[in-house]
Amino acid sequence: MPLIVQKYGGSSVADAEAIKRVAKRIVDTHNSGTQVVVVVSAMGDTTDELIDLAEQVSPNPPGRELDMLLTAGERISMAVLAMAISDLGVEARSYTGSQAGVITDSVHGRARIIDVTPGRIQTALNDGAIPIVAGFQGVAQDTKDITTLGRGGSDTTAVALAAALNADACEIYTDVDGIFSADPRRVPKAAHVPFITYEEMMELAAMGAKVLHLRCVEYARRFDLPIHVRSSFSNQEGTWVLSQTAIKERKVEQPIISGVAHDLSEAKITIVGVPDKPGNAATIFEAIASAHINIDMIVQNVTTAATASTDITFTCPKTDRELAVKTIESLKPLIAFERVEFDEEIAKVSLIGAGMRSHPGVSAAFFRALASANVNIEAISTSEIRISVVIRASDTDKAVQEVHTAFGLDADGEAVVYAGTGR
Repeated sequence: MPLIVQKYGGSSVADAEAIKRVAKRIVDTHNSGTQVVVVVSAMGDTTDELIDLAEQVSPNPPGRELDMLLTAGERISMAVLAMAISDLGVEARSYTGSQAGVITDSVHGRARIIDVTPGRIQTALNDGAIPIVAGFQGVAQDTKDITTLGRGGSDTTAVALAAALNADACEIYTDVDGIFSADPRRVPKAAHVPFITYEEMMELAAMGAKVLHLRCVEYARRFDLPIHVRSSFSNQEGTWVLSQTAIKERKVEQPIISGVAHDLSEAKITIVGVPDKPGNAATIFEAIASAHINIDMIVQNVTTAATASTDITFTCPKTDRELAVKTIESLKPLIAFERVEFDEEIAKVSLIGAGMRSHPGVSAAFFRALASANVNIEAISTSEIRISVVIRASDTDKAVQEVHTAFGLDADGEAVVYAGTGR
């Protein structure tokens, strides 16, 4: 009997009517002869509202208690969805992340999955029931505390469960009809992408595309698990995220450029006047790593001959900006740099496509499009299938739209966004 894992995002379970609609889709899948495991996010903007509440109570809430608070949203979703399924005549059993066997490290707010032991989930399936699992959460292997996986972590929960259960596929249900060439909220003429490789999707996710969480795509690639991104509001086919080999086997021609992504969630930090000596960069980034801060783009200026010093710039999540600055400031007695500067009014715009490997001129066309939009570039970073730039946040919309049009990605009609605030 085939087995799939279905994950439903917050906009798909935003209210009672949405939950009933999702319950019917799940039961229809079950009644078709397919075993189904369900992972749910918190309803609507519940997580954001809980974060707002925590900030009103405490400017710096302890990570353990914040995780305990935030996981309440998914527990509500799983319980009410199980009730709705039961009303349709099928047994459903709800499980928290820890009950489902999601074992993590002990880093609160951004825990990583170490192992998945889905014994209770398999038992429920054997009994003919539908397991409903709270996404975004697990239990720390050493402390036994409840942990959260970071924003978008329900995607990772779903893929990890699918891999542990040897599922045939993981279906990610959202509020758009799959993956598009840009965020349809920003670019109305964004084109639907029917197939995309793991590598391209990882770059899109890393560069700010919110439709899938980066770690879930990494997990899927590791286990060669097909991801099917669909809308819970329609019956459109959606997008398949597969290996390059699997896409070739389907005889699908891949475009040169898959999409344009943007990210407004990062801050730029510059360490001014760093003595140009071996080991200083290592000391800085070792300290950043010890603080569990993920960094992205790194730029080092040419050394100034008169002072034998350089500037080092990197980007990191805005939520980590204060910690990053404090961590670097603590190194001043050791490194003797001049000062630390930060800038939160930036955006990262990225062009992604596997075809970049074999098509010269992509970079030139990208930069020309930004110049045509009168957008100044503050930093550049590249990979084999990606070009990213840092620009002013206020220039985001015109930059994304200009690049999207320049590479012929505009669709004839407008993409449909069924729900969700994009918050």
